[in-house]
Amino acid sequence: MLEGKLVNLRPIEKKDLEEMMKWINDQEVTHYLSNFLYPISQADEEEFLERMMRHKDTEKDLVIETKARSYLGQISLRKIDRKNKDAELGIVIGHKDYWDKGYGTDAIKTLLRYAFGQLNLSKVYLQVFEYNQRGIHCYKKCGFKEEDRLKKEQFYDGKYYDVILMEVRKEEFEKMDK
Repeated sequence: MLEGKLVNLRPIEKKDLEEMMKWINDQEVTHYLSNFLYPISQADEEEFLERMMRHKDTEKDLVIETKARSYLGQISLRKIDRKNKDAELGIVIGHKDYWDKGYGTDAIKTLLRYAFGQLNLSKVYLQVFEYNQRGIHCYKKCGFKEEDRLKKEQFYDGKYYDVILMEVRKEEFEKMDK
């Protein structure tokens, strides 16, 4: 388990399926995520959960929970590249009651400490839709900087939006995390 100030990060377990199903088809939550275009059945989510629980050297999928052990969402490092020492970050706070209270920021900083300290990565990157202002603000608080944009890449609600590419480097994060 990885411990932050507000949250703990732990491996995903089968028992998390019930909590995941509470937000998985909530468009207010999932419109920030690129792979949730259609409603998801419990059977599909069970299959996804099984894949996430299998140990993979290139992926670390974790549950975000409060110190009181309440499920909040998930966070992951994907495409972990040991040669180039980088990985892609993904996060979702599925329970809206916990939005804008610092839980996502603490989860990201906790995972970055692990990524840079334990995994010895030199860079973590992510993609965020330009309409996800809450996410962009959070990522900047964690040291991420905009590196590039994919223009008009994401179609949502009748309009095309840019996808912003952001990254944080180990040295920059360690300076700001003191």
